[in-house]
Amino acid sequence: MDTHQQILDFIRIKGPTVPTLVAKHISKDSLMTSAYLSELSSKGKVIVSKIRLGQSPLYYLPGQESRLQDFSSKLNEKDLQAYNILKDRKIVKDSEIEPLYRVAMRNLRDFAMPLNVSYDGKTEIFWKWYLLSNQEAEKMIKQIVDPVAEKTEEVQNKLEGAEKPLEKIEEPLDELKPEKVREEINPVKEDKKEQIQNKLEELPKKIPAKPETLQKPIETKKENKPKPVDLDFLKEVEDYFQANKIEVLEKELIRKTEIDFKIRIPSSVGSLTYYCKAKSKLKLNDGDLSSAFIQAQSKKLPCLFLSKGDLTKRAAEMLDKEFSGMHVKKI
Repeated sequence: MDTHQQILDFIRIKGPTVPTLVAKHISKDSLMTSAYLSELSSKGKVIVSKIRLGQSPLYYLPGQESRLQDFSSKLNEKDLQAYNILKDRKIVKDSEIEPLYRVAMRNLRDFAMPLNVSYDGKTEIFWKWYLLSNQEAEKMIKQIVDPVAEKTEEVQNKLEGAEKPLEKIEEPLDELKPEKVREEINPVKEDKKEQIQNKLEELPKKIPAKPETLQKPIETKKENKPKPVDLDFLKEVEDYFQANKIEVLEKELIRKTEIDFKIRIPSSVGSLTYYCKAKSKLKLNDGDLSSAFIQAQSKKLPCLFLSKGDLTKRAAEMLDKEFSGMHVKKI
């Protein structure tokens, strides 16, 4: 049997597996096995996971994605917590979770699918559980970004169905023969119709047809004014760059005491491009580090954090354990 087919048949039965087990099955050394797996991967016949067992990724066939959950216990504690949150909720809004979980979501590339959603003139990141269909994801995201409209539609559907019991009441009443009985029942029927009609007239007043945000008049665009900046702090940052021969490629003022840079740092192996966060703060907490780390990851750059303050105890611990590739310097 062809070696490639042997590997495919083995993975089909075994499920997601590591190269050492494949090598043992086909009686080849690890180097040859890796070459076979690489070739199958390039043809799209096997998929390589981002999650690793030791130093090795998992190899699996298209359609075996759900079986990756069997290896979730191999995630570190922080990533596992984020994994469980996403698995439970199915859709998570990036801005509504803790900074550490935002970092974790970006590590869960097998399980967390990022979606850029534009609404109300802004774009936000949502995380989709990898087994959730796009159609289901769209419906759930609409419920998150527009809950008022979703609730209005639900109540409206109930109101439309509220008239149906009247039809059921009217049919048996028409079959009653004695005039006396009909005369006694008709006022009751009219009274019920009148009560329900009154409710139908009152309820829409309480339920907005659209979210209030959509009803606000369009504001005229205000003239952009330059943001104020702490000139003393900016001077200290620029002096640090000059002393270390750091070239500034881009600069963005976030607020008076916070500036983002894209910089080029000289090194023994050539110039390195970094994302730099400069923040004038006496105490830096883990949230400050998380925010900068996420920004750097989104730009696919290492991170340099400049500040006049010290790290809190927790921030110092997190820097060593969680934020690899981040450098914090006090100026």
